[in-house]
Amino acid sequence: MSEYINEVKVSEIARMADGIRERVLAHTLKNNGGYMSQACSAAELLATLYGAILSLAPLDQPLAPSLFSGVPARSDKDILDSPKINFETGARFHGEKRPELDRLISSPAHYALVIYAALIESGRLAENALDFFNKDGSTVEMIGAEHSPGFETTTGSLAQALSQAGGIALGRKLKNESGRTWVFMSDGELQEGQSYEALQAISFYKLNKVRAIVDVNRGQCDGPMESVMSIEPIALRAKAFGWDCVSVDGHDIEAIYTAAMAESGKPRMILCYTDPVRGLPILSEREPVLHYLRFTSDSEREKYQLAFQEMVTKS
Repeated sequence: MSEYINEVKVSEIARMADGIRERVLAHTLKNNGGYMSQACSAAELLATLYGAILSLAPLDQPLAPSLFSGVPARSDKDILDSPKINFETGARFHGEKRPELDRLISSPAHYALVIYAALIESGRLAENALDFFNKDGSTVEMIGAEHSPGFETTTGSLAQALSQAGGIALGRKLKNESGRTWVFMSDGELQEGQSYEALQAISFYKLNKVRAIVDVNRGQCDGPMESVMSIEPIALRAKAFGWDCVSVDGHDIEAIYTAAMAESGKPRMILCYTDPVRGLPILSEREPVLHYLRFTSDSEREKYQLAFQEMVTKS
């Protein structure tokens, strides 16, 4: 696969990234709350994933989100004669699963709003999908689960998706499938032991088609990562477990793409170092705690409304 991306494609992805931030901020203004810093940090990362990196089946048109159909269950009382499951996952927004195509497991479920915005921008999710956000009976959940658009699995309280991706990749290897298995992660997940067990297992079984792409925005719900529990040097730790690892500017589309498409014969981790106030500098007034944006007054909300108008004007 080519590691080169042309200027036209870069411009297209940059517009997608701007669109992601605009949609998340518009939603946050309308609902007096949203995971805004995650949109600021991960917009280019997700836009590059959906806009250029991932090899997914095309869709005829953007899909409308489903209503929640309940937990997985047999569709017939006679379990032995009915192997069908009355359930579908959010992977349908990635198109048909084929051996040669990629799979994406999104790990940080609190990024759901940002992921929905990325799906809309990439033409996979209906334009009005956010109207159903966090509504009773809707799959467009505030914290994404396996039935939510773009989510193939429920990843628990973070740090489970890398293990899940390893299991999927092992199954794909046994079936001689050529497609890659991607994991989108947040850096806070690398504070948890399960992540390192997964790194070790994926390396041991030579699951070289696994790619982990990490939003290293250096923040979490309790404040800056360095004050809660530092995880650096991440790259050296990943390499010690047998991975190839590269660090890039998480807002440099060409750098993200080049790092993602390179082959090394090992599982590969791309550490995207990002700015949690990128495109919305007013958010820096809330530092060091940026995890969730809820307006504290009408005057603060008006300031963000002006910032939104400036954001739209620039894009």
